[in-house]
Amino acid sequence: MKSFKISGREIGTDNPPYIIAELSGNHNGDLERALMLMEAAKSAGADAIKIQTYTADTMTLDHDSADFMITEGPWSGRNLYDLYREAHTPWEWHGALFNKGRELGITMFSTPFDTTSVDFLENFNVPAYKIASFEATDISLISYVASTGKPMIISTGMANLEEIEEALDAARTGGCKQLALLHCISGYPTPPEQSNLRTIVDMVERFGVTVGLSDHTLGTAVSVSAVPLGASIIEKHFTMLRADGGPDAAFSLEPAELSTLCNDCRTAWSAQGTASYERKSIEESSLVFRRSLYVVKDIKAGEALTNDNIRAIRPGYGLPPKYLSDVLGRMAAIDLPFGSALSWDKILS
Repeated sequence: MKSFKISGREIGTDNPPYIIAELSGNHNGDLERALMLMEAAKSAGADAIKIQTYTADTMTLDHDSADFMITEGPWSGRNLYDLYREAHTPWEWHGALFNKGRELGITMFSTPFDTTSVDFLENFNVPAYKIASFEATDISLISYVASTGKPMIISTGMANLEEIEEALDAARTGGCKQLALLHCISGYPTPPEQSNLRTIVDMVERFGVTVGLSDHTLGTAVSVSAVPLGASIIEKHFTMLRADGGPDAAFSLEPAELSTLCNDCRTAWSAQGTASYERKSIEESSLVFRRSLYVVKDIKAGEALTNDNIRAIRPGYGLPPKYLSDVLGRMAAIDLPFGSALSWDKILS
């Protein structure tokens, strides 16, 4: 697997998972709220904050026909143009947002949705680009982003195997040297039972790139579960308070939940360790609480050891229990008082 870095941070299965807090439209049209969200994401332990760069006019047409109406999901009944006008991050905010990222010491990058947004983002020297699931089949956009030479993360929601391969090929042909894929289910929210996290294992083996998860389920359990399966990147939408509403609030994490996500994902990563059957250092002090062979009734020298006067009990200072059948019937070499740990030197051969 090729190296994948963003702003010098190594991202891969040998490193703690890279947590991306997706700001999306949860700023609710308020720059101060957006800046507050950035502070909250940094405090929660996120590695990066991602925004989305588009306008309603770069996304769709201001049209009222049925084609432009959303009929299902959390935005049912909305007109596409009106939704994107509400949810977009104003381009005039970008300078303040990227400055805030530098002030906080947190990585900041964006999802562009057309070539004009790529050209605009290049003014801010973004360290990476994200291709949204809905744009994963936009080969010309992927090629254009690849031409910047920046690391690229491609979400794969709705994409079949052929479409993922086409996107990767376009990125590589376009000049991108550092690629990552995010397993994604484009449901808002996604039912956990449709997450199919085992796909991550297959993606790692099949594509030979860094793989992560763009998670739209509620809560943090699915994201944490993805880490031991090979997810090196976890992306989650976040908001200050779901009750405040907003285009993506219903399936976003609040700051305390984002903190839990960051901590638990890193714990899940560190807990993997390696396949090993060697005793761990933390276990050494517990050895004394194993069972071992002890004298449970006084035994005189020359008296036979029997099931009546020898038992396997805790603690573990005597012979291991596996030797019980070997010692039964043998004679005591010395007097063995009740409560004595049995050892070979106390038994006649």
